[in-house]
Amino acid sequence: MLDLQSCCLRPCSTYLLVSDLGHPMLRNSTLLKIVSQYGLAKNMKLCNGFSYQVNSSIFCLFNYFCKIPESPELPSWFIFPSSEKSAVPNLNDNFVLPSLVKGGSNGAHDLKTCHTDVFSEILDCGVNEISELLKASCFESPEMVVHALDACNLDVSKTLVDKILKRFSNNWIPAFGFFNWANKQAGYNHSSDAYDSIIDILGKAEQFDLMWCLVDEMIQRKDFFSLITLSKIMRRLARTGRWKDAVDVFHRIEVFGLNQDTSAMNILLDALCKERNVEHARDVFLELRGRISPDANSFNILIHGWCKARKLVDAHLMMEEMRKYGFHPCVISYTSLIEAYSSDKNFRKVRLLLSEMHENGSPPNVVTYTIVMHALGKAKQTQEALEIFETMKKDGCSPDTSFFNSLIYILGKAGRLCDADDVFKQMSTSGIAPDVTTYNTLITSACDNSQEDKALVLLKKMEKSSCKPGLETYAPLLKMCCKKKRMKTLQFLLNDMFSKDISLELGTYTLLVRGLVCSGQLEHSCLFFEEMILKGFLPRKHTYNMLVKELERKNMEKARCKIQELMVQAENKHPLQAFNQTQANSFG
Repeated sequence: MLDLQSCCLRPCSTYLLVSDLGHPMLRNSTLLKIVSQYGLAKNMKLCNGFSYQVNSSIFCLFNYFCKIPESPELPSWFIFPSSEKSAVPNLNDNFVLPSLVKGGSNGAHDLKTCHTDVFSEILDCGVNEISELLKASCFESPEMVVHALDACNLDVSKTLVDKILKRFSNNWIPAFGFFNWANKQAGYNHSSDAYDSIIDILGKAEQFDLMWCLVDEMIQRKDFFSLITLSKIMRRLARTGRWKDAVDVFHRIEVFGLNQDTSAMNILLDALCKERNVEHARDVFLELRGRISPDANSFNILIHGWCKARKLVDAHLMMEEMRKYGFHPCVISYTSLIEAYSSDKNFRKVRLLLSEMHENGSPPNVVTYTIVMHALGKAKQTQEALEIFETMKKDGCSPDTSFFNSLIYILGKAGRLCDADDVFKQMSTSGIAPDVTTYNTLITSACDNSQEDKALVLLKKMEKSSCKPGLETYAPLLKMCCKKKRMKTLQFLLNDMFSKDISLELGTYTLLVRGLVCSGQLEHSCLFFEEMILKGFLPRKHTYNMLVKELERKNMEKARCKIQELMVQAENKHPLQAFNQTQANSFG
């Protein structure tokens, strides 16, 4: 059994595939020079004859996973990644990843493709080398990251910076350290996009002092601070309950080189409404409307905010206010109301509003019908949901990708998986391309119905299309692995996510911790709980309580004490969030 205390595990690299350590790129990698500087290195000889120094936590986890008996959950090509066995999947394996097998050479490429592939490969090598270094150690400060990266000898480009910041978007210390290191490199200057990305990362991590320092840098650079930057700052401030600070940013907007106009006001209103501060948004609107003329979008933002807060009387009053200003409620206005009533399963009111839309010359569009159909499907009124399609066709409204996605979801929830597959096939014949949500919906449906091989085939098909998998794609797969105790597949998927620049966030960590607790994998659950805190997240109280309770039940006293200590550390770093969680629990 893995002893968390004896190895002092720092699980920031829990999902590093062992096969990566034997990659030719890493044989002379600066990664191997760096980890020894922090007292984290341990000699390890791999089967290919090369010796490496690797992070002690990687070594501990590697050693643990290697002691797990091989199971039929994975085929031979996964168990023996370096071609020790045939790369052809074994059809007798229970849980095969057939479509994830990397094929051999395709022979000659044309010259254009060859040039592009070489450039892409060089870039990927740089991204991977930096990524492996950043996740090999738990850096305590951005300065430590800069010091570690100084050993790298890489050309920095805008594309490389964008990829690294995206890959570490939920881990502010390596992201900010890399950002500072890149800024020192000769021949490179950060773009406004890079500044926007790191400001969003720091705001997400509540590192507002550092964020404001970067804002000052942006102000010094002409045309760097934009409405996009303003939107990111306001959203992050509002999300952490700092709505007064968000309003103050608007009042000081000239300092950033912007104007107090309708567009900027709408960004503030939108940030407040999306973070469920519609009352404050209303107060701001009342204060500003005398000197900044609102437009139809201003009213639609507030209507949507009231609808999200389920204060539908206020939403209707705002619609009346909209009319007084000379704006007619449009399809956006009505659709917000219809979405709220649909969520409340008040379909009588929905039908009345649909009729009113026709009478007022703002007929429902495909978005409106999709919302209604989706709500009916969730309410298990499948036949009524399918009838919406006929109603929509009578109105001359053509379905789009989102409509078909909702239809696939409804059929999947109703257990009509074959019909859902038929809809997916019909999309292409109808000239409607599937999007990320299409694949996410199909993968979720397959996982919910324990169709593991189908889910992974869909994942590979998605990768071959123009659709890029995201957190929502992998979440049902991770949940399925936890439920079925597929630890090797879980490890594979997490590494696959990292290679695609998908950074884990609080929701994903919560899913992993809770899922592993439910499946009895407490050691793994503790690893992810610790990693969550090391990356700057505050675990949700019910997740923490669930883990501690199960550790007590299993008499795992050392692990329980460790988890409790980690939670105290996290709460000390996030006092406002901890207070809000306590308040929510007291009223829950």
